[in-house]
Amino acid sequence: MGTPESSREPCPDRILDDIGGAFGMGAVGGSAFHFLKGTYNSPKGSRFLGGKQAVAMNAPRLGGSFAVWGGLFSTFDCSMVYLRQKEDPWNSIIAGAATGGFLSMRQGPNAAVRSALVGGVLLSLIEGAGIALNKMMAEPQHMQMEEGMPGMQMGQQQQMPNQGNRRRILLRHGLEVFLVRRTRSRSKRVAEVKRRC
Repeated sequence: MGTPESSREPCPDRILDDIGGAFGMGAVGGSAFHFLKGTYNSPKGSRFLGGKQAVAMNAPRLGGSFAVWGGLFSTFDCSMVYLRQKEDPWNSIIAGAATGGFLSMRQGPNAAVRSALVGGVLLSLIEGAGIALNKMMAEPQHMQMEEGMPGMQMGQQQQMPNQGNRRRILLRHGLEVFLVRRTRSRSKRVAEVKRRC
């Protein structure tokens, strides 16, 4: 069973792919930010022109900065995959720390260590959020598999071991978990859900 990381491009191509994606994110996000900032700081009557000039001056620079960060991060990530011979969240955390430290080496060793810590903590938060999101998204799919295929009769569905006489149905509205008996028909369950909402 592959991890989400294994569905990405192989490493030499992944670096170029990440550089392009990071440049695009920086350029588009920077364009929106600097356009709004330029229109806000321009005098009345020339706001649109001020926003346009701010985008022309700042968006490519911001896109280039994002591309450098993305390229270094992807290079360190691929290096960790090669050295450790496995793809897991630790590669990204170490790559984030290495990127942060590498980009601030010119300010001295203290600044490099601080930036490396910030990069590692930031990437660990991002990886942790990704793992938590994957677990949350996998749970509703598991519940849908328990319910069976829509066109099958109850007798045709395979019963899960240790499932007992009840099954959980996660209702998105209100994020409440209700226990509903298997013997109730689908229309009764739908009517009950509508009543509770």
